[in-house]
Amino acid sequence: MTYIEPGTREYKRARIALFIAGLVPFISIYTTQPTMPLFAEEFNISAPVASLSLSMTTGLLAITLLAAGTISDYIGMKKIMVLSMILTSILGVLSTLSPNFYTLLLFRTLLGVFVAGVPSIAMAFIGRTFNPLHTSMIMGFYIAGSSIGGMSGRIVTGLLTDFFNWRIAIAAIGVLTLLLSLIFMYTLPTTQTPKTKKLSWGAIYGAYKMHVTNRKLLPLFILGFLLMGSFVSIYNYIGFLLTHPPYHLSQTIIGFIFIVYLCGTFSSIYMGKKASVYGETFILKISFGITIAGTLLTLFPSVIFKIVGLSIFTFGFFASHSIVSALVTERAAENKAQASSLYLLFYYLGSSFVGSIGGYFWESFHWVGVIGFNLSLLGLGFTIIFVREYKEKHREHSTASM
Repeated sequence: MTYIEPGTREYKRARIALFIAGLVPFISIYTTQPTMPLFAEEFNISAPVASLSLSMTTGLLAITLLAAGTISDYIGMKKIMVLSMILTSILGVLSTLSPNFYTLLLFRTLLGVFVAGVPSIAMAFIGRTFNPLHTSMIMGFYIAGSSIGGMSGRIVTGLLTDFFNWRIAIAAIGVLTLLLSLIFMYTLPTTQTPKTKKLSWGAIYGAYKMHVTNRKLLPLFILGFLLMGSFVSIYNYIGFLLTHPPYHLSQTIIGFIFIVYLCGTFSSIYMGKKASVYGETFILKISFGITIAGTLLTLFPSVIFKIVGLSIFTFGFFASHSIVSALVTERAAENKAQASSLYLLFYYLGSSFVGSIGGYFWESFHWVGVIGFNLSLLGLGFTIIFVREYKEKHREHSTASM
């Protein structure tokens, strides 16, 4: 099989396109996160209900991913991704016309359905078209785009909301993502991928069953669930914390706190390279440890400590996510699109369920409750990494002894 190799024109174009593929969905998904306190006030709803503006998006995204990964095998990866990005941008603009929270929730749910055409397919595209020796590195560019997308969406939303209102802010982001989608369409190389002549639901079910029962892949899926759950819990409720006494920060200031996403942009590429040198599992353990350390730092009452803690937490999260994503595409010997879809199903279910559950810890125990909840998730993930490493070494030793 012919791969896209570093140094070629196609490789350079693909890096730009995959960066945009990470950028656009995450700008679109997370625009409502910094405005949740505004939704709670304007629509007279609680924090957990306001968090549904994100949880419904990621929940439907998670479910639709299973179909998106499969459909791409019959229609083509690039076509699905381009259509998905354009429709997502249009829905983002339409959501600003919502007269009430339930209408907004409907648009955000539909956005979750259509945005699914990018994440799992982008991961599968990387696994299928790039040399396996460079998978971690190119995955880093995609994850870097997602971190920049998450950051810029929040910053622009916070800034424009203070100057205008949240409707204008989200509409402006919708127009921007539409333009980026067109750039993506012209920069992503069109690759020849084998297409199945007939859609076989039995074969699809078999592919998913094979992956979910794979002892090498299932721990990675669970890690995705725990990672994203902890990440969304932190970022969902940091806004509620900082808009209340004793902080009273504005939406602009809170938006600019998300600039710590740059730590994730750097770590996803940097730690991806280190994983290629020192091994994925070793660097993954370090990344998880960094994530836990950052979480603990946010317990200090000073805003400076909270920002530093968020920065360290974000560095560790994106490094971990990048490495786990690459491991999924590497460990899946076949049906890579379905493997990526399953990983992201767990990943976004973590965002939906854990992100909303975190709201009850916020309302019952304030920030200490959110952090305690997060540490339990990350501690479980850290344990899974060690158990997974032990079992893999045991299997290798048993195979060598035969």
